[in-house]
Amino acid sequence: MEKELRIIISGGGTGGHIFPAVSIANAIIELRPDAKILFVGAEGRMEMQRVPDAGYKIIGLPIAGFDRKHLWKNVAVLMKLVRSQWKARRIIKNFRPQVAVGVGGYASGPTLKTAGMMGVPTLIQEQNSYAGVTNKLLAQKARKICVAYEGMEKFFPADKIIMTGNPVRQNLTKDMPSKDEALRSFHLQSGKKTVLILGGSLGARTINNSLIAGLSVIKANSDVQFIWQTGKFYHSQVMEAIKATEEQPNLFVTDFIKDMAAAYAAADLVISRAGAGSISEFCLLNKPVVLVPSPNVAEDHQTKNALALVNKQAAIYVKDSEAENTLLDIALATVSDDRKLKELSENISKLALPDSARIIAQEVIKLAEESL
Repeated sequence: MEKELRIIISGGGTGGHIFPAVSIANAIIELRPDAKILFVGAEGRMEMQRVPDAGYKIIGLPIAGFDRKHLWKNVAVLMKLVRSQWKARRIIKNFRPQVAVGVGGYASGPTLKTAGMMGVPTLIQEQNSYAGVTNKLLAQKARKICVAYEGMEKFFPADKIIMTGNPVRQNLTKDMPSKDEALRSFHLQSGKKTVLILGGSLGARTINNSLIAGLSVIKANSDVQFIWQTGKFYHSQVMEAIKATEEQPNLFVTDFIKDMAAAYAAADLVISRAGAGSISEFCLLNKPVVLVPSPNVAEDHQTKNALALVNKQAAIYVKDSEAENTLLDIALATVSDDRKLKELSENISKLALPDSARIIAQEVIKLAEESL
């Protein structure tokens, strides 16, 4: 009888960290149904709800991110970091994992650092093309480093790197409806070009403002229709702007899209931020995309993610500061150009790395079994 595997997965903060973490956990359970998995997240963050919804237990740390603009505020952050490391130590001591996995986000730093100090093998997953500070520090003790982009040797020891890609939400590839069926679910018409607008679960101010400024242009282009995820922070603002114009039947607007498989199936073109998880989904589904990287992220990593695709003619890049003047025009011109859509789709498909969650899960299980 095989000895029970006990695995900690730590990270979160945004959907871009949580969805891959849950996909890895699901893949581990598929391979080893007896495995016990415990998530460690950050108190008050999205993972504290999303992880239990996926069927896994999670414990929160009192951790917060560093304030790069107001350095004096980081005294409280440092105190939280010390408390988080003590709590992580208790969690590891009580749970007795054979391996700890870090997927990025606030909680992964203290959890993985403490695990390494306590002799627990660690594996980190770096989603972006430009490694974050936390993962660069954790890499010193990590046994394996799973990456999604080429050239990561400039950040990490080459002998630890495994090219796996980023895990995506598993229902995207298993439950994809037909395009007509998907369009009907959004009350839109078959036969019309469709643009999907995403800004993450919380929303993207620049993307929303660009579309608000272009509502008259959207109305004039009645042969193109839009599925618009505003994010919860901007939904009321967008709805007020739409109400101020006449009814626009070529618009479906929501704060959050629950069925992303249907949204992707309906879309001929996507407008999105350049988060690593989203980009992995676009690659896997061969979706033409206009990327508007967020300038408000550490090391400007979204711009680097976007340029990794643009340099291979696999995406279109619009600078955040220029989006309000150019984004909608570029999107409309692209979605109307079948040759351009085909070129983008073919080029982005070459960058897809399927089976990422399973490959990472196999590495996690191998590390755990080695320490039994």
